[in-house]
Amino acid sequence: MISAQELQESLKHFTSTDNYYRHLLSIRYTDGIQYLAQEAQCYWLIDVIASHQTKRLLANKMLKDFQLWYLMVGEEHEFIKPKPHHQAVVTCWGDTPDPEITPYIRQDIEFTDFPLPEIKLFLVQGVLMLPGEY
Repeated sequence: MISAQELQESLKHFTSTDNYYRHLLSIRYTDGIQYLAQEAQCYWLIDVIASHQTKRLLANKMLKDFQLWYLMVGEEHEFIKPKPHHQAVVTCWGDTPDPEITPYIRQDIEFTDFPLPEIKLFLVQGVLMLPGEY
């Protein structure tokens, strides 16, 4: 696994994609997500996001075409923090996170060695991507 600094720097270079990868649970993802999953050894993060793409969630018009996903590791964030005895939390929002609004999805992660303190991902019309690839 590469260092957090190397990963952060590398992810900045993904501004589009040449390839789309298919997840078993029907979402697709970009070169940037493939790189992230491979280098940070976090294919589990794609699994988490794909597993929440249920009929019920997608029936929400706000989330059908666009979802904002955050992985927060540790307690650095102002208001998105994992539950006690958990190291991280994955949340799904329809727009910019707000402390007054409950995320549509929240999944606490008991253990992770994810190298960054946080990452933001977009799911746009069934394609998971880095913000720079949007």
